[in-house]
Amino acid sequence: MRFVWTLAGMLLLAVGTTALLGAAGLGLLNNHADPGGGFTARFETVQTTGHAVVVTDLDGLVRQEVPFARAGQARLRLDARTPDGPAFVGLAPADEVRRWLAGAPHAVVERMALARGPLPVRLAHVTPAEGGAATVPAGPGAQTFWVRAGNGTLDWTSEELAGQRLSLVLMRPDGGADLSLDLHAELRTGWIAPAAWGSLTGGVLLVVVAALLLLRPARPREVVFVVEPDQVPVLAGRLGISSLSGLGAPPPDPFAERQLVAVGSVVPAGARAAIAPVPRPETLADLPAPQHPLRPPAPPG
Repeated sequence: MRFVWTLAGMLLLAVGTTALLGAAGLGLLNNHADPGGGFTARFETVQTTGHAVVVTDLDGLVRQEVPFARAGQARLRLDARTPDGPAFVGLAPADEVRRWLAGAPHAVVERMALARGPLPVRLAHVTPAEGGAATVPAGPGAQTFWVRAGNGTLDWTSEELAGQRLSLVLMRPDGGADLSLDLHAELRTGWIAPAAWGSLTGGVLLVVVAALLLLRPARPREVVFVVEPDQVPVLAGRLGISSLSGLGAPPPDPFAERQLVAVGSVVPAGARAAIAPVPRPETLADLPAPQHPLRPPAPPG
């Protein structure tokens, strides 16, 4: 049973320590939030000689690069500016965007990494197929396939993108080439602070319970020996007990001990075999008068 309690305490200690480490990480993350509880980040300047910058699968990119932004009711906001003013920002089905930009040079976002300072963005430049003529896409504002569009800003939640493969398109309002974008992203979530406090509370409770289990004093075991009366002296000798009263035994019976020699006397080896032990009484009737419980005491002389 002691092993079971120890194993349970170790498991609780491991889980509690992990919860405390998670609480510490969430607390550090929460310290970087602005007073309104939002997290802002600036991207490196994105430049392309084409007409647009496209995120082919927006929800897939967020899931890959910033998965915590999809938890709870987190809301993402993107601000995009060109040297001439706000950029066009739109969400549309990926197939529609691919057909619309098939003949126009553009750039596709492959990676977006979290880092200190401006976040790096890796682009792949797409040009029309060999032999195909480059075309200028019509103004984005004239298209009807946009699920959501904005002038300079666009916000969404992961629930709004669930089950859809939507592409994010960034362009000049007139659809011109030589695009340069200054991008800022903002994430607002309400679950980080409660999760940090919950993890901290749970971790402390688990560690306390684990300490109680691991430091639980062991109960002493009681060992009961059942032996024949004539084996009591032998057992006492093996246990190192000098007095039989330590084993709860009655004082020695003078009628049951072997009267071999007196103290300080020496008996020859040949004479020891002739000395017989005093017989032990088998019934109460065999007891002498002073110890007989049924025989009245002798009258005084």
